[in-house]
Amino acid sequence: MSVSGPFRAGDRVQLTDSKGRHYTLTLADGGEYHTHRGALAHDDLIGRPEGSVVTSSGGSTYLALRPLLPDYVLSMPRGAQVIYPKDAAQIVMWGDIFPGARVLEAGAGSGALTCSLLRAVGPAGHVHSYEIRDDHAEHAERNVVKFFGEKPANWSLTVADLASHEGEVDRVVLDMLAPWDQLPNVAAHLVPGGVLTVYVATVTQLSRVTESLREQQCWTEPESWETLMRPWHVVGLAVRPDHRMVAHTAFLLTARRLADGTVSPRVSRRPSKGKG
Repeated sequence: MSVSGPFRAGDRVQLTDSKGRHYTLTLADGGEYHTHRGALAHDDLIGRPEGSVVTSSGGSTYLALRPLLPDYVLSMPRGAQVIYPKDAAQIVMWGDIFPGARVLEAGAGSGALTCSLLRAVGPAGHVHSYEIRDDHAEHAERNVVKFFGEKPANWSLTVADLASHEGEVDRVVLDMLAPWDQLPNVAAHLVPGGVLTVYVATVTQLSRVTESLREQQCWTEPESWETLMRPWHVVGLAVRPDHRMVAHTAFLLTARRLADGTVSPRVSRRPSKGKG
């Protein structure tokens, strides 16, 4: 599977019609893709440059491009709910996932975030993914292998609790129902200065994991936020927000591991109104 240059057999191609609808296929010599507006011969695409326009037997035109990672994530088969691209981008940036990093991920879910982590660490890094559910692990492995064309050599997927992990890691990403239960295990494996990123869906979870980090006293003051993504409609002088947006999907939280025996300086906070 090639990632650039002319289309080849085995490549995934995303076709976009005149209404902006997407259709994804895998090219094969002699193959055909049938739509309600006629068939498209795969051979008409193989050998052509990315960004070409092809015409079906019914006369409809389609723009042909390789799908981007966000396209793949939003269309992948799901076992668990995927981490949306807007949140995955925040995790890679604020979690400081760098080339060569050793990353511990728990749980793997459908493998959406795993693809972003593997790209970020590169061949010199390694992603250790843990998933307690067999069915979710199967979905994750299929989706990751399908995206990369093979199982990446720098990825290990273990069906177990992350407590079974051995060895130091540079970064940790938690996406689970009760991340506070795993904080002692995370602290045991994360290097001093390493970044912990936590993905949670509810305010209750956010509050509990934040207070648990403070109680453990081996972390910097946790920072939390959510990301809202609002597309804009731009046609001539008609410039306005789109009618739909991807609003709340989750809360993200980051904290950094302190050196052993160190206690973070106490953060002064304003007293709540009404308290004298």
